[in-house]
Amino acid sequence: MVAADRCYFCHDAPCITACPTDIDIPLFIRQISTNTPEAAAKTIFDMNILGGMCARVCPTEELCEQACVRELAEGKPVEIGRLQRHATDTLMMQDVHPYLRAAPTGKVVAIVGGGPAGLSCAHRLAVLGTDVTIYDARPKAGGLNEYGIAAYKSTDEFAAKEVEWLLSVGGITIENNKALGKDINLDDLGHDFDAVFLGVGLGGVNALDIGGCDKLGVSDAVAFIEILRQTSDLSTIPIGRNVVVIGGGMTAIDAAVQSKLLGAEQVTIVYRRGREAMSASRYEQDLAAKHGVKLMFNVQPKMLHGNGAVTMLELEYTADEKGKLKPTGETLNIAADQVFTAIGQTLKTDASLALEGPKIAVNSAGLTSRAGVWAGGDCASSGDDLTVTAVAEGRDAAMDIHKTLMKGA
Repeated sequence: MVAADRCYFCHDAPCITACPTDIDIPLFIRQISTNTPEAAAKTIFDMNILGGMCARVCPTEELCEQACVRELAEGKPVEIGRLQRHATDTLMMQDVHPYLRAAPTGKVVAIVGGGPAGLSCAHRLAVLGTDVTIYDARPKAGGLNEYGIAAYKSTDEFAAKEVEWLLSVGGITIENNKALGKDINLDDLGHDFDAVFLGVGLGGVNALDIGGCDKLGVSDAVAFIEILRQTSDLSTIPIGRNVVVIGGGMTAIDAAVQSKLLGAEQVTIVYRRGREAMSASRYEQDLAAKHGVKLMFNVQPKMLHGNGAVTMLELEYTADEKGKLKPTGETLNIAADQVFTAIGQTLKTDASLALEGPKIAVNSAGLTSRAGVWAGGDCASSGDDLTVTAVAEGRDAAMDIHKTLMKGA
């Protein structure tokens, strides 16, 4: 109540503009301040059906809270993320789902990928009366929320519980272990369904192109996080004494902090550019530092050394010359008995779709180059690899799919 009372309830609230899902933040905070957290949760879920997870993992310090008038005036924003978590958790603990389905439209839609974009799209279509089938390549739905968020950020199997809660609206069927291009294809889906939405994320990982990558103790950070999330006993996961994480994004931060929490003596993040170029937020960088992680900038991996298993990483200093990164020729070695690579992911999708850069080309509504096929989330050109953005794109694509299918109906 004290935290909610700090909100100015701005009429032209900059926090709303800063939220990718356009949640009416002053309204839901006012509803909390009047002791109606269930109403506050409904305000959130109307725009972001995965508001519970987003309250846990969304970089609010760079979005809504950074734009907060209190932040600008005092350097201490309203705790929007924590207030959102309070509201959504309150409603999700109740047995009744807050939405009822509309009358059946008679339409059926296939969604490939059970991550944030796919789940958001599925829920909105189900509420509008359309039956949805989600095909997911993994044994459990949830995508990044289930497999890619660090264990210390998402506890108590919240991702799985959120999926179960979302599905309780009805009209959504999930078929697991069905991968695009292997078990299903766009031609068949286009024939069997009225529309298709792709929320397949980024399934591949970029390879580290230096010598020694085949040594024991070298693996990708995405797989490490996935193992952590699916293991009930973290003490069974082997962790090195000197862990090095290569990369500058959120996955690198998660892998480094998690390694420290698992007992690594020395954990170092090495990044080839300067601090300001890291895609991980300054908040996340500071979080890593608070856990004892060392961050090294303007160094790039040159060679992994060791007799069978990695024991040392050779680095080379870099310099930024007119926007171009160049090696300086000066090297150094650091101890490393476990190395995680977090240097980006790649798209695996149907070759019939036009690409924009490395991702699927879509218009503002998520429609791809193929008629009847929409896309959103990390796999789409409009995405910025945030859970909250994926939710917004899934929601907006659902509205466009519904509008398209209902023309002339």
